Amino acid sequence: MLTISNLSKTFSATTTRQIFSNVSLSLSPGDCVAIMGDSGVGKSTLLNIIAGLDTPDAGQILIDNTLLSDMDEHNRTLFRRARIGFVFQAFHLLPHMTAADNVGLPLALNGVVSQLRVNELLAAVGLADRAQNFPRELSGGEMQRVAVARALVHSPALILADEPTGNLDADSAVQVLALLREQVKQSNAILILVTHSLTAAHAMDSILQLTSNGLRTAT
Repeated sequence: MLTISNLSKTFSATTTRQIFSNVSLSLSPGDCVAIMGDSGVGKSTLLNIIAGLDTPDAGQILIDNTLLSDMDEHNRTLFRRARIGFVFQAFHLLPHMTAADNVGLPLALNGVVSQLRVNELLAAVGLADRAQNFPRELSGGEMQRVAVARALVHSPALILADEPTGNLDADSAVQVLALLREQVKQSNAILILVTHSLTAAHAMDSILQLTSNGLRTAT
């Protein structure tokens, strides 16, 4: 269960600007939700806050009866490693590691070794033959698919995907969206997908619009 209550976030540089406020959301295992919104409204920021990578100015996030704000940074990191899978828009692959090693990293950080699971995920994203390639040897779309496989390899309870199809061709996008939904079904997980793509959004169960004043059902 994921419960978000009255989140607010401001950005401070030369001036202080409110990004969003009054963001509330309640999701149950098996839910697949797309969040859309104008550029700059804070969609990626919202995902970072849900993952505990950023902190809100106000509001709370409760994941399976665990309040993120009650944890220190170390325990948030351990919680994130065990329970959350994050597909970053910028990939964040480690350049000195092969595709297979990048995918297996969440398992390694959790003290698990399963080459079978790594191979399974690489095959699922169509990259079984690229396992030993380094990120510099992969296209943008291939790196995107490695990032998706890495986010799913440890069967997380909460999957956060930031533009997971943004660098993919139409066929690969369909493949990745199907894999994300399959993982939700297999692990009884929650999926929150941020996207500008109507095709990707309509592959989810519901679509929400993020505005400066909160979330609302998209029309």
